[in-house]
Amino acid sequence: MVVFVGGLIGTKIAPVEKLATLPIACMVIGTATAVVPVTFIMKTIGRKKSFLLILTYSIVISFLCAYAIYLQAFYFFCVCTFLFGATNACVMQFRFAAMESVAPELIPNAASSVLLGGIAAAFIGPEAAVFGKDLFSTEFLGSFLLLALLFAIAILVLLGFRNPQFELEKFKTAPRSLKTISKQPVFWVAILSAAVGYMVMSFIMTATPVSMHVMDGHSIGHTKWVIQSHIVAMYLPSMIAAWIVNRLGVNKMMIYGLIAYLICIMIAYSGHYLANYWVSLILLGIGWNFLFIGGTTLLPQSYQTNERFKVQAFNEFVVFGTQAIAALSAGWIVYSVGWETMLLFTLPIIFFQFIIVLRWAYRKPADLTV
Repeated sequence: MVVFVGGLIGTKIAPVEKLATLPIACMVIGTATAVVPVTFIMKTIGRKKSFLLILTYSIVISFLCAYAIYLQAFYFFCVCTFLFGATNACVMQFRFAAMESVAPELIPNAASSVLLGGIAAAFIGPEAAVFGKDLFSTEFLGSFLLLALLFAIAILVLLGFRNPQFELEKFKTAPRSLKTISKQPVFWVAILSAAVGYMVMSFIMTATPVSMHVMDGHSIGHTKWVIQSHIVAMYLPSMIAAWIVNRLGVNKMMIYGLIAYLICIMIAYSGHYLANYWVSLILLGIGWNFLFIGGTTLLPQSYQTNERFKVQAFNEFVVFGTQAIAALSAGWIVYSVGWETMLLFTLPIIFFQFIIVLRWAYRKPADLTV
């Protein structure tokens, strides 16, 4: 919802056009800010209570977003999307909750299965945004009222969730410090894979509606289709992600994700036609999936069960901190230097991650089939 309409609402009510994507950036910044406190709330009161509490809070924020749109108050709307950061931080914990509920050999299946929910989100979010766009005289006010309803449905679903059993257990060994844990190479390979995946994806995706609809004049229907296709491409590979991990190994999966990013940039750079946006955003989604699932699958190898909240909090902070930088700069850069130059900014980051993954593969050949 926010990714699709945040930049469009910003274009209409922002005092300066370069601030159009600020609402999206604020949500990402809010996510980076909230991941540590949200993780430790879950450590204190358990995952289920935390999920229900934060999603109830999200209903309130949805109403506040609708009110901000009614007032046409740009900065108030940005504050509201910032507050959605806690929602995002909560949602990102779903995959860890699933991974903790299964045997170790089923972790890739659990992580990828949870991400399949994004396929539904790809349609429900943008469709709800478009359906609610003209329900009231103020455009998109109804979209966020529908979002409140969706959160209410999510609460009903999560009433059936049960906390992993080991939350009640006591552990024989004391948890290690984060400094000690971070000395393991697998720790950084996992975190940087997810962080680079999110940074590049968020940077390009955030700028796409502005470049495509506002600057190039493509219709909002075509823009919605491209964003929906992108989000489907982000999550559809999850259906075979566990098979890819078992067949090829995590390292090769991450390398293929980086290759998908390079091809994405080549196609996006070559033209402003609808097909260029569509194909490149699909490849962007696939690349993100491979990098994010690869990093998520590796991360549990770096910590013991009683260290999980500490490591997960640090992982989420790095991932969404880098995503915040990307989302915050995307609108300003695309307006300042154009779509093509903006795309080129991602190349050093991609090549940096290539080096990280290849060094890991070279030093740890046995882990190719992790």
